[in-house]
Amino acid sequence: MRTAEATFEEWASARLAALVRFAYLVTGSQDAAEDAVQTALTTACAQWSRISRTADPDVYVRRMVVNANISAWRRSGRRELSVAEVRDRPTGRFDDPGEQVARDDAVWRVCEALPPQQRAAVVLRYYEDLDYAEIARVLEVTEATARSHVHRGLSALRRELTTPEDGHA
Repeated sequence: MRTAEATFEEWASARLAALVRFAYLVTGSQDAAEDAVQTALTTACAQWSRISRTADPDVYVRRMVVNANISAWRRSGRRELSVAEVRDRPTGRFDDPGEQVARDDAVWRVCEALPPQQRAAVVLRYYEDLDYAEIARVLEVTEATARSHVHRGLSALRRELTTPEDGHA
């Protein structure tokens, strides 16, 4: 079935799980992810005749999810998130599954502290495996800006997750 011929309901049913997963990675919260997807799909439904004719409706709606998250973030007035300080990190492989869970949690807490555009760019690059041109389209920025967002986000992650004693994450 071609996207242009798909009804909104067919397209949304097929893409809902991926959109919620993407939104969760962008927002860091299941509730916020569901809210962002609901907001984006409500708008997309009203504009489906136009959106369905675009080259890639997925990119368009992903951008709507990112915008919905940024709008919610701005409305809440939150500019900073608390990040738990994790200093006792193992330097080798994880023998204890609990250590891996703690490490993943620490990485996610640092990701949550990134500005929304940087977090979205990092998620699009490393979780959605998009190239910089695709990230630029989703975020509606230039490719250089997309690269900058990813670079700055990764720099912040490295800075927060590098242990002072060994210089490694």
